[in-house]
Amino acid sequence: MVNSLHSPRYQALTLLTRWAPVTLAASPVETHVTRASEPELNRADPKRPDSNWMLEGDVPPELTTRSNPSPEARSSVQSIESLLPNTPPISAVEEISNSWRRCMADYHVDPQDPAEPNVVTQSELKASKEPVADIIVHAREEIDRLYAIVRQQGYVVLLCNSTGVAIHHRGDESRADDFKHWGIWLGGVWSEQIEGTNGIGTCITEQRPLLVHCSQHYRSRHSKLTCAGAPIFDALGKLAGVLDVSAVATEGPDRPQQLALAATIASARAVEERLSREHFRHEWIVAALPPEDTAPALLLALDEDQRIVGADRVARGAFALDDKTLAAGVPLSTLFGYSLSLFRRRGGQDIPVLLARQGCNDHWRALITPPLAKSNLSRSWPEAVVHSQPRLSMLSFMPMPEAPDMNRGGLSPALKNRVCEFIESHIGEKISLDSLSAMAGLSPHHFARAFQQSIGLPPHRYLLRRRLEHVEKMLRDTQLPLSHIALAVGFSDQSHLNRHFRRLTGMSPSLARGLER
Repeated sequence: MVNSLHSPRYQALTLLTRWAPVTLAASPVETHVTRASEPELNRADPKRPDSNWMLEGDVPPELTTRSNPSPEARSSVQSIESLLPNTPPISAVEEISNSWRRCMADYHVDPQDPAEPNVVTQSELKASKEPVADIIVHAREEIDRLYAIVRQQGYVVLLCNSTGVAIHHRGDESRADDFKHWGIWLGGVWSEQIEGTNGIGTCITEQRPLLVHCSQHYRSRHSKLTCAGAPIFDALGKLAGVLDVSAVATEGPDRPQQLALAATIASARAVEERLSREHFRHEWIVAALPPEDTAPALLLALDEDQRIVGADRVARGAFALDDKTLAAGVPLSTLFGYSLSLFRRRGGQDIPVLLARQGCNDHWRALITPPLAKSNLSRSWPEAVVHSQPRLSMLSFMPMPEAPDMNRGGLSPALKNRVCEFIESHIGEKISLDSLSAMAGLSPHHFARAFQQSIGLPPHRYLLRRRLEHVEKMLRDTQLPLSHIALAVGFSDQSHLNRHFRRLTGMSPSLARGLER
């Protein structure tokens, strides 16, 4: 396919050529290819001496780079976008423009190269599959479901590793030769560095969902393809691969392809959830959906002390969590108010609940999944299968219990009496908020709020007041030294007692004792 001097593609490339030397430093990229034998290729073009170059194994991860255009480059994006044919929604325009610049300035991809896409050998394909075997296992069901949605439109579903090699696929076997011709089949290599702008390689570089439709591809040979790719991130938030749907299409509106992209994003998210649930199968899993309609659902993994020890990529971004903070463990109570009784339930049954976001009145719809038993003898195979099933997509319509109105209800009379009796019987000991909230079966934040609603004072002020009241009684009824009285009611020493007593009464304990006589 030859681009005329007046075609949108030629004009875009011309503008990029003029611009690239100013905004990007052109650096040749080594693609690590090796010359394959004729029997391996069966597609060499005798008119093109370099047509039998073939990728050797996976594309090295260091080749997947992302350029950061200068302010001048960003200001010129609109000029290029206006020349790119059939531009996608605004959210992806800059990504495709940036990709075209990378292809020209960094990778030196020939846009008119007629060579067919690279395909790895069987041994290279096996080597590419081995590191991500678990991803293939957990993705199969979602790939089958996605293919059932898009097969009537002639799509192939490809699961690619993080370097762009198609390691698993679903497609119409009767059209296999046609799909192989276009490279959208098992073993195809779609790194951006080699094939230019495309739905797989550019998705890997940008690490976000992307639709590349027909002539938005950098290489004119791919201009009959439409590709929608969505990244898959593992349980630790690292890029694990790309789920893609591709088809041979004609130039025109990309609305049907946008629907295919939406289905692909949903399937990729389901694969991510399966990976997280499997990785943290021995921890409590909290799937939560914020009240905002446009905000995505997220996953948290908790240990037995309700500390966050794992989080998917969405949760890491939402709560500023990283590997270091997760290794230390972040108390769930810093993010949400909840009842400790939720985490005493076992038996594998999911627990629907509304979690109160700390610092605001929002309630998040959540589903808590208890951990699997660590012993194989204590769990069944069906339990393990059910445990790994995605739930995030169910949160928006799943029935939820009413949110407890802690501002109105406070503690029940029985619970209030039990807490107050505990304080009275342990007045001389160290009493922590954690111990009181554990007795009530509430998070420390919820307990403190409910206690104040019921008693009229925060727990620490109520405890201090009761200790000082005991001091007043002992000053009146006993001859004990002040140092003994201080220790008897829970103060660290006499000066600690003097400071709080004076603050409350305006006089020292010794003066108060003298006035009582």
